[in-house]
Amino acid sequence: MSLPPMLLSDLIIEHSEVSMFVDLLVAIRKRAEQGERYMLEVDLKPDYPDTPRNWEFLIEEAFVWGER
Repeated sequence: MSLPPMLLSDLIIEHSEVSMFVDLLVAIRKRAEQGERYMLEVDLKPDYPDTPRNWEFLIEEAFVWGER
């Protein structure tokens, strides 16, 4: 049986040390490499000072491609 999608909000809470969008992408890539979940649900916009306009695309790209 497959696991439910990973919520972006849960990942942000889990990595409370992250304070920049670029560091959030690193955390997402590392989680993607673990391969536990096949889907990521983007349930909120990250509230970091460096969050770019294309943040959704970058988050999805980080999750799909991992650390490759």
